[in-house]
Amino acid sequence: MRIPAQSVCTAIRDDIVSGVFPRGGRLTEELLARRYGVSRVPVREALRTLESEGFVTTRRHAGACVAEPTALEAADLLEVRTLLEPLGAARAAQRRTEAHLKVLRGLVRLGQERARRGEGEDLRSLGTWFHETLAQASGSPGLTALLTQLRHKIAWMYAVERPARPAESWAEHGAIVDAVARGDAERARALTALHAERAVAAHRLRRTGPESGPDGVRTSQHAVNTLSGRL
Repeated sequence: MRIPAQSVCTAIRDDIVSGVFPRGGRLTEELLARRYGVSRVPVREALRTLESEGFVTTRRHAGACVAEPTALEAADLLEVRTLLEPLGAARAAQRRTEAHLKVLRGLVRLGQERARRGEGEDLRSLGTWFHETLAQASGSPGLTALLTQLRHKIAWMYAVERPARPAESWAEHGAIVDAVARGDAERARALTALHAERAVAAHRLRRTGPESGPDGVRTSQHAVNTLSGRL
C-alpha cells in the first residue's frame, strides 16, 4: 500500500517541531525513508511541501536541511497570529454552526474546571483544541490552514510558559465563545485580540535544541498513519 505523502509530511513536520531534527540538520531522503518505513517518493514530495511552509530549506552541496529561522522571523509570526486570530473569531461569530458551539462550550467547561482544581497538565492541549475549533468555525479553509501552520511554527520556535492565572485565561475563552454564540463579530474580534496579545508575553524563544541520537536525530519518532493520511 502506498503511504500518502501527506502522512509522511505530517510525521516529518511533527519531528521538526518537537526538536527530533535539529535546526540546520540535514534531511536525507534515504534516512527519512528508512526512519518512517516508506519509499523515497513520498519523502521527496513531503520535503517540497515543508520547504514551501518554511520548515525546510535546500542548500547547495547539502540538499534538504531543517530551516534556521531568525529571532526577527519568529517575532513576525507572533505578530501575524495576533492579527489573524481575531479575524478568525469575527468570522466564527458570523458562520459558526451549533456543532462548533457545542465543542467550544465543552472545552471551556473542561478548561475552567481543571483550572479551578489546579490540574494544569491538560490545559495546554485543551487550549490548542479550543483555538483550532475556533479557527474551523470561521468557515474559511484558507484562514484555518494559515492559523494551523502558524501554530506549528510558533510551537517550533517558542517555549510557552503556563499562564500564571489559568482561570482568568479560560474566563477569556468563555467570553469569546459567548460573543461568537451571539453573532457579535466585533466583540469576538476585540476579545480575541486582547487574549492573543496577552499570550505573547508567555512565549520564550527557543535557543538550543535537544541532543541527537547516534543517527544524528533523537531516537523518539512519530509514526506514519497509513490509514487516514493524518497523524
